[in-house]
Amino acid sequence: MKRLGILTGGGDAPGLNAVIRAVVKTAVQVYGCEVLGFRDGFDGFLDPEGVIPLGLREVRGILPRGGTILGTANRGNPFARKVVIDGREVVEDVSGQIMEAIRKQGLDGLIVVGGDGTLRIARELFDKGVPVIGVPKTIDNDIGGTEITFGFDTALNTATEAIDKLHTTAESHHRVMVLELMGRDAGFIALHAGVAGGADVILIPEIPFRYEAVARKVMQRVERGRAFSILAVSEGAQPQGGGQVFSRSGDEIYLPRLGGVGQLVGKYLEEHTSQETRVIVLGHLQRGGTPTPFDRWLATRYGAAAVRLAAAGGFGRMVALRNARVEDVTLAEALAIPKCVDLEGDAIRTARGMGIFFGDETQ
Repeated sequence: MKRLGILTGGGDAPGLNAVIRAVVKTAVQVYGCEVLGFRDGFDGFLDPEGVIPLGLREVRGILPRGGTILGTANRGNPFARKVVIDGREVVEDVSGQIMEAIRKQGLDGLIVVGGDGTLRIARELFDKGVPVIGVPKTIDNDIGGTEITFGFDTALNTATEAIDKLHTTAESHHRVMVLELMGRDAGFIALHAGVAGGADVILIPEIPFRYEAVARKVMQRVERGRAFSILAVSEGAQPQGGGQVFSRSGDEIYLPRLGGVGQLVGKYLEEHTSQETRVIVLGHLQRGGTPTPFDRWLATRYGAAAVRLAAAGGFGRMVALRNARVEDVTLAEALAIPKCVDLEGDAIRTARGMGIFFGDETQ
């Protein structure tokens, strides 16, 4: 193994730089291997200036930094790329160009750090013969095959801190505070932050809710002398008999963008309860900032394990955390079923036992 490549794709997440650092230090110091970084995901293979040699000097001091020194792109699918030809926008498969660039760079392995979309591209490239290793990254924690993805813990800390701060102003002004959180089709951020922050209501995609039931819960608290309520609402939550709310429609390239369900919940509560209501969308604050020690620790372990896996020829696989050990699974297994909140699991049972309401009961 003489030369490895690494790229970061999809949405950014705290801990990406820790992975890059671990890959470079392990490759250089253990295997005497050269590392090339590719800018902005797979786009780096199409840009003459998209390649960055990465040595120990280039990764010095990046461990505590959020974001990624390589840049990222969540619209860079080489199998369906929008290009302009003769003034007309068309969708084109440029995967052949990517594979040719990989061959020209002489890569013995390509480490792809990303969420399910980026890893699906990696798997398609592997099926075409590219030696790929996957590293699971997403604040949503929705990748199968692993107990946790790096980036989730930092986002969880940010969301929990927001709930803590909303408590004081909600109680002071006797208001309902609706906090809309990220997570796509998985409710891990809202569930974990809601429990950790002491939310009264948690709405997640896995449990369709009833508007009237949520309003009833708020009024029950008022009747018991609790003139404020905190709601943690996942962006993918949806009412019973309804659908998810999107702020932007999708097309053949871009996925639709979730967002707006918090506003609908807040509007309903203001109209159907005696409580003044405020809606807060935490948004991309959940992606930013310094990674927590846990995310740095996990990302470092993933990066080092990815290099060891490449050295062993374990291509077409993804590093994963299982039973506190970093192991590896096939990309096919990791991507087979998106990970969602287990409705029979300990987390939901604990939350219900604490009196947290999920909007699915009418009493």
